[in-house]
Amino acid sequence: MSSSRSRASDWTWRRRLSACTVFLTILLLSWGGAVTSIGAGMAFPDWPTSLGSYNLINPVDEWWQVPAYLAEHGHRLLASLVGGFTVALAAWTWWEDPRAWMRRLGLGAVALVLLQGILGGLRVLWVSLNLAMVHACVAQLFFATLVAMTLFVTDTWRRRDGILPRIDSADHLRRWSYAAAVVIYLQIVLGALLRHPGAGMSGGYTALHVTGAFAVVGIVIGVFVVAEKHFDSVPAVRRTAWVLFGTMGVQFALGLASLLLTLYETAGQGSVVAYVILTVAHVVVGAVLLGASVVMSLLVSRSPQRPPQTEPTDGTTRNVPERSLARANS
Repeated sequence: MSSSRSRASDWTWRRRLSACTVFLTILLLSWGGAVTSIGAGMAFPDWPTSLGSYNLINPVDEWWQVPAYLAEHGHRLLASLVGGFTVALAAWTWWEDPRAWMRRLGLGAVALVLLQGILGGLRVLWVSLNLAMVHACVAQLFFATLVAMTLFVTDTWRRRDGILPRIDSADHLRRWSYAAAVVIYLQIVLGALLRHPGAGMSGGYTALHVTGAFAVVGIVIGVFVVAEKHFDSVPAVRRTAWVLFGTMGVQFALGLASLLLTLYETAGQGSVVAYVILTVAHVVVGAVLLGASVVMSLLVSRSPQRPPQTEPTDGTTRNVPERSLARANS
């Protein structure tokens, strides 16, 4: 096998590992959302042990038959799996990737997943709902980091496909995209405030969250309109704009359904199950929305490379400072 084909295979398999890690993280986010929704965060009140046992796989006989144990310990097991995949991805990146900033990003992902584990453990030991909120917010940053790492090993990024031309509309799209990523993450933080520290449906947090939802809708529509109107010739940006727009619509519908169910829920098992499904879906789709906004921001951040300056063929020098000429002649 030639070195070029071997190199291409390396990129392909690393891209698959990165995408697999992203998928596992989505499962972890959904599992964590279920833990919060059913109130199982303290099913195991100790850490790093589980009811005094260091047996990670089977701390309690038939623990999977107890819903609270299944939720909380299953979350710990899946988190350990995601941590292992993240370490493997960072090690492979450090060993093979020629880009120094990419290797540092891999180390950053490992640092975030370790921080997540510590925050989750301290949340249990200190019985802290505030740490639970921080844990949820850092989880979204970790997910966004993995999404960025996956983008950076795609052919689109490495071959510099989809670069915006140097026009005013490109600057407009950048501003809209950066604003979308920031506002979406702030909206996620507001959602964590509603779910974790017991704010519930208090008027202040609810009003902020609903206002934030409309702000997200407006900004995402702005991104979509600018991308559709001015960048038909940039498929990567246009596709990402469609993903961002579609995900925003689904997220808004899930948020509205969750709000209405919470305000008008009736007693019964069916409403509880519906609430868990809606809130977990809302958390997961919110993460996908954040990931799409990060991809869009990164894609539009790139500018065309300026052509290198060529030396005049007539032997003269033009626009060269005297100090540079002196240095060249010495």
